[in-house]
Amino acid sequence: MFSLKTLRSAATRWSLAAVLALAATQAPTPASADEIGIKFTLDWKFQGPTAAFLVAADKGFYAEEGLDVSIDSGNGSAGAVTRVASGAYQMGFADINALVDFNAKNPGQSVKAVMMAYDAPPFSLFTLKKNGIESAEDLVGRKLGAPVFDASYKLFPAFAHETGIDEKAVERVNMDPALRETMLVQGQVDFISGHFFSSMLDLKSKGVKEEDIKYFLYADYGMDFYGNAVIASGAFIAEHPAAVAAFNRATLRGWKDIIADPEGAIEIVAKYDALIEKSLELERLKLALKVNVLTPYVKEHGIGDVVESRLKNSIAQLALAYGLETTPEPAAIWTSEFLPPAEERMLAK
Repeated sequence: MFSLKTLRSAATRWSLAAVLALAATQAPTPASADEIGIKFTLDWKFQGPTAAFLVAADKGFYAEEGLDVSIDSGNGSAGAVTRVASGAYQMGFADINALVDFNAKNPGQSVKAVMMAYDAPPFSLFTLKKNGIESAEDLVGRKLGAPVFDASYKLFPAFAHETGIDEKAVERVNMDPALRETMLVQGQVDFISGHFFSSMLDLKSKGVKEEDIKYFLYADYGMDFYGNAVIASGAFIAEHPAAVAAFNRATLRGWKDIIADPEGAIEIVAKYDALIEKSLELERLKLALKVNVLTPYVKEHGIGDVVESRLKNSIAQLALAYGLETTPEPAAIWTSEFLPPAEERMLAK
């Protein structure tokens, strides 16, 4: 670039317009998708596990790709999918199983997942050991508490199907998310559903010792589902495919950054929500990375892609449990065409 002294010198010989034109030829240009605006919705609040997007925005990774990305918190995966399908948001972060459910029930409102984040799903049930619930069979006749839009709650019919229990024999108590763990501690419900890295830490933050918590990870009961993924509307994919690829590249840099510096990532999360408890969110981020992101598959093959046969099986399980009229093919839910090459998607082990 030119210094101010150089510009002044040049101005004595050339017109200012000529100098500015020459300077413009030296300016960096975006790699792709020049100045494309993207409204991006999270599935939930600003927390440690979603730091990759916040870091990518704060450190200018999206801007360097020519993207103008704004990020909003969400109210559940189902809500995030609806936001994207409606066109209010171009892209989002949501449970891919909520996407399957939505696409099956709303043909023509195409939304696709374009980058997998949680190779291992965080879907879980939690109870207190004093409640005497030791197996799935012990859930029958008990009260399940959760917000209606909670992903684990919505997948409970699939869990019930896989474990052979009657979901209708479980009483449901719907509640505000902020009351979920509190109502379990107070004994108003017998068990709750929630993401593993959320409810576990929220219970501990309320004074419950980890050894007094009993949890059921859906993945331990034959539910080899995928979890949250980056999603995009069909219209946005068709109109701005380069922007989708650029978003994935920048987000990949975000994942690498938060793995290298999780403490710094939480400082950035705090810029979005000054009320977070930083130590809790750091623990939540590290737990999500360990359990849901850095799986053996991801360590070997890199983040972002799926195994089609695994996705197909999970869709079939979901369709059966939900009683869907149609079983979508993986291609109707997922595309890997906007992912960076596998060698670039490798993460620190």
